[in-house]
Amino acid sequence: MNKTYPKTAELQAVGENYTGAAAVTTSDTAAVAYDGLWVGGAGNVKVDMANGQTGVTFTAVPAGTLLKIAVTKVYATGTTATNMNGLTY
Repeated sequence: MNKTYPKTAELQAVGENYTGAAAVTTSDTAAVAYDGLWVGGAGNVKVDMANGQTGVTFTAVPAGTLLKIAVTKVYATGTTATNMNGLTY
């Protein structure tokens, strides 16, 4: 998935709303392109960040949290949060 992430920063700077959402299917191999994650059920979220950082774990994310992070992978191993949606601009 090829996505230009500088656009994401520009849109966030002007307060643009997310325009797309999809249920997240966690995978240790599949690439995604999300500009944010909605966490419906509490737990840990392990991701690869759009800037190249890999295996970053957000620990004890509460239910109902919007993570304003651009990610390229949401891992199955290490992710315990549930009912997540990937958001796009």
